[in-house]
Amino acid sequence: MSESKPVISVVAGALMHADGSFMLGSRPAGKPYAGYWEFPGGKVEPGETPLAALVREFREEMGIEVSHATPWLTRTHHYEHASVHLRFFRIWAWQGTPQPHEGQSFAWQTPGHHSVTPMLPANDPVLRSLQLPDVLQISCVGECGRDHTLEVLAQRDNPGWVMVREPQKSREQLADFVAEVADIVHPKGGKLLVNTDPAWIKGWPVDGLHLSSQRLAALDERPPHLAWVGASTHSRAELARAAALGLDYALLGHVQPTASHPQQAALGWDGFARLLQDEIPLPVFAIGGLQAADLDTARQHGAHGIALMRGAWQ
Repeated sequence: MSESKPVISVVAGALMHADGSFMLGSRPAGKPYAGYWEFPGGKVEPGETPLAALVREFREEMGIEVSHATPWLTRTHHYEHASVHLRFFRIWAWQGTPQPHEGQSFAWQTPGHHSVTPMLPANDPVLRSLQLPDVLQISCVGECGRDHTLEVLAQRDNPGWVMVREPQKSREQLADFVAEVADIVHPKGGKLLVNTDPAWIKGWPVDGLHLSSQRLAALDERPPHLAWVGASTHSRAELARAAALGLDYALLGHVQPTASHPQQAALGWDGFARLLQDEIPLPVFAIGGLQAADLDTARQHGAHGIALMRGAWQ
């Protein structure tokens, strides 16, 4: 019987600019995959926390002091020489200017349009995750009104990512509303998702599909031919299922009590963070009773971003 590969615990970080651009670094000569591009980082030393390892690695590799970093994704990748358990962080603030202390190169990149190659294989899904927005807006026409929703979108120079979620509408009514939203969002560079039956959306002007937790449970594979697919989750098991199906993101909640769920026990931020511990490889949006001001709190507890329903249309 062959020996199992060693498992190496590694941290990696993406330096983030306010415009969404991020930094990649090349691997130095003498290391496996020398010359490949990756998110900078390194091994976690015995007795060291992942955050402490991140701070140390960025100090040693590029001479900067990390002052604000938030946990993001956790993935395991199997290379020929070892299995690497990767904890990714996003770094929002630092002191100093990155310098190549190990002879590497650095390059700022735009989500969805990286210009450096070759890329370290483990980073392909991570690069894709950086295309997701900080805030996912979810329609609620029953409460906010159709005209108000469309007006708010029309007034925004950058409409971002919008999910149409209108379970009270028939297929024909939903198709009409989706078309109205698409006419506003797409010319401005936004993305449009729809939360509905996957069988309904053929030919619709949407960029992706969102699955309810019930539809997630009923699927055996990721719906094909869609650029983006996500799901609503409420438990560790549902998060694991979304990951196993290769979905692009998940919503997890509800974090705080909401108008529609005032009596049900909310996760709270500590409960939310516990569900994301260890091996959640896909980006997760916090949802439930949140406002735009909760974004940094969500990130500090492991979220990629937040999803807003009523708060998106105020």
